[in-house]
Amino acid sequence: MISRVWHGWTNRDNADAYEELLRTEIFTNIAKRSIPGFRGIHLLRKDVDDGVEFVTIMWFDTLDSVRAFAGEEYEVAVVPPEARQLLSRFDELSAHYRVIETPD
Repeated sequence: MISRVWHGWTNRDNADAYEELLRTEIFTNIAKRSIPGFRGIHLLRKDVDDGVEFVTIMWFDTLDSVRAFAGEEYEVAVVPPEARQLLSRFDELSAHYRVIETPD
């Protein structure tokens, strides 16, 4: 299994709108794609000194599944234009980890 980890930051005024966009549009659209090997997504949120940090962790069976989601240059972050408008900064690249252990 592969974990795709990405960070984005908003100011406090945009944080709720960004979270809503993720949950109601972006994540829904990803699910509708029925990507083979896509196992789900986790969303984390944390208040930080200069705003709010979001972390997405996506789960895939293989790197080929990640490529089906993100394309051949799979490390490049997939950030739709409407999300970019709400973010103050974000990781240009996503990190990919081979999952060694998972909870039961």
